[in-house]
Amino acid sequence: MIFMQDISEGKNDIYMFTGIVEETGTVEGLRRNGVSFSMSIKAKKIMDDVKVGDSIAVNGICLTATDVHPDGFTVDVMPETVRRTSLENLRAGDRVNLERALRPDTRLGGHIVSGHIDGTGTIRDIKNEENATWITISASESILKYIVEKGSVAIDGISLTVAYVDSECFKVSVIPHTKNETTILEKKKGDTVNLENDIIGKYVEKLLRPSGSDGKSKTGSGLTMDKLGEYGFLG
Repeated sequence: MIFMQDISEGKNDIYMFTGIVEETGTVEGLRRNGVSFSMSIKAKKIMDDVKVGDSIAVNGICLTATDVHPDGFTVDVMPETVRRTSLENLRAGDRVNLERALRPDTRLGGHIVSGHIDGTGTIRDIKNEENATWITISASESILKYIVEKGSVAIDGISLTVAYVDSECFKVSVIPHTKNETTILEKKKGDTVNLENDIIGKYVEKLLRPSGSDGKSKTGSGLTMDKLGEYGFLG
């Protein structure tokens, strides 16, 4: 099991998420201060043990509860988070996906999710197929390079399986339970969604391309894709 450390606000808490949405909350209000803002969210199910300082995934974004009351909580959103996510599009009355940080004694029902968004994608198409709904999302090459067919991706904090991917987009097929328990089908063509890639792929890339303190690639370690294939790691 992998845990991630929140350093964005000087916290030392170790946490992770699974992409299994616990409930949908409602944005009650936003108080803007330039690019940054504070946001109050009405919630019910998750409030039974939330405290000030707890990490909560809001549409897949790990945010810290700065105020807590019986029927909701408040979070602060800094400029870097606004730049990298779709939070700036939220308005009072919008529903959001919510998940508390995973406890060590909880089943990992989805996949390893850090709550650190890699970027955003745009919904290109939505089509129904019997009891499922296909959603096509276009994204940048920097996002798509980590997405693999039958791998996992978090879309607005929802753990989903990739059913198709090419150089411009990827597709997921959503079951009725996910439709009912999340906001995924409240989206329409052209809407922006938050995307977090499977963190394991990013670590593998980092290990395959060692970097110096300046962040630039230096001489390799001798580990190559051919070498991994030779020893059966690529299937």
